[in-house]
Amino acid sequence: MSYCSYIDHMQPEERRLLHKNYHDNHYGFPIHQDNELFGRLIMEINQAGLSWETILKKETAFRNAYSDFNISKIAAYTEKDRERLLADSGIIRNKLKVTAAIENAKVIISLQKEFGSFEKWLDHHHPKSKEEWVQLFKKTFRFTGGEIVNEFLMSTGYVKGAHNESCPVYKKIMKAKPAWSSK
Repeated sequence: MSYCSYIDHMQPEERRLLHKNYHDNHYGFPIHQDNELFGRLIMEINQAGLSWETILKKETAFRNAYSDFNISKIAAYTEKDRERLLADSGIIRNKLKVTAAIENAKVIISLQKEFGSFEKWLDHHHPKSKEEWVQLFKKTFRFTGGEIVNEFLMSTGYVKGAHNESCPVYKKIMKAKPAWSSK
C-alpha cells in the first residue's frame, strides 16, 4: 500500500493528521530555499533507523535545536553547541547524526560559494540515476546512504515517486514543477 492510500487508514486521528499534513503540503513539493532544503536533509538523516512519524513529531524541536535550519549558524556551531544538541531530549541524540548536520552545513557553505546555492548544486547534477545520486551524496556529505538520499530527493521533487498519479496531491505537485518532471 502506498503512502498516499495508507494515510486514510491511520489511527488514531492525531497520527493520521500529522502524516496527512506532511503528505498534502510538503512531501514531493520542490523546495527553493537552501535552509529548508538543508532542514529536510537533516530530518532525513535523523530518520535513519527510526520511523518517519517520530521525525515529524519532532520537527519543531529540530527547528528550535538547529537554529531554524540556518546553514550559516549551524556551520559555525562549536563543541558547546554539539554538547547542547546531544543533551536535547526533543531531538535525536545521536553523535554521528549531530556531527553530520554540522559538517554537512560546512559543505553546503562551500557548495553555495561554488554554485550560488545548494539548490543550484542539486540542479547542476540533475538528472541522475539513484545510484549516481547516492555516490555523489556519499562523496559530498556525511551520513547519506541510499535510503536517505532517495527519500531526500523524492521529498524535495528531484526524483519521481512521492505520490501516485491517482493521488489528488499529484496534480498540485505537477503545478509546482518538480525537477523530475522537466527533464
